[in-house]
Amino acid sequence: MKKILIVEDDESIHSILDEILKKENYTVIDAYSGTEAIRILDSERIDLVLLDLMLPGLNGEKIIEKVNHIPIIVLSAKLNPTDKVNCLLSGANDYITKPFDKDELLARIKVQLRTSNSNHDLIYKELHLLNDYQTLLVNKEKVKLTKTEYAILKQLLLNTKMVVTKTKLLDLISNDTDDGDENSLKVHISNIRKKIKRFSKNDYIESVWGIGFKIKE
Repeated sequence: MKKILIVEDDESIHSILDEILKKENYTVIDAYSGTEAIRILDSERIDLVLLDLMLPGLNGEKIIEKVNHIPIIVLSAKLNPTDKVNCLLSGANDYITKPFDKDELLARIKVQLRTSNSNHDLIYKELHLLNDYQTLLVNKEKVKLTKTEYAILKQLLLNTKMVVTKTKLLDLISNDTDDGDENSLKVHISNIRKKIKRFSKNDYIESVWGIGFKIKE
């Protein structure tokens, strides 16, 4: 059963959303402030977030910046196109203005969950890269990755049988991060290796001099 986090401080709207989702057999988690939402996201596996922007504690825009690899649908009374554009560029997957149509909302939720389901966890020997939370499991031990580290390792694990050139790797991760030059790439690779080494004797990332990087077989 898919788990949806509602982040909305208006109790009447929150109650309506709660009722709509439960009738569709979704598991609903409730948060009434931005701070509470972040705490839940750090402790639970959430499949989708319905997010208001004007929240106490931490506003919705800040939450979008902090959340990665979990679909976010913004539900907001803000009608200015600039607000919508900024949210989508910051990482939100969809934006619906209030008042919303129930059937349209449910359809958009299904689309995001379907898209999210097409992205599976990546497993290679001792490494298990989870599809959310920027988390890597090394021998079942949890390793927290930065957004850029996650993007780099994801692309290497998607191409385990080939050398990924520096240029290609920087191009591939450009959709996930703005941090993209060769010197920073080397630093991030080094940091990933150190984190893996904490729980494994194996060095999984091989440097191919003058070309790029690959996963060792």
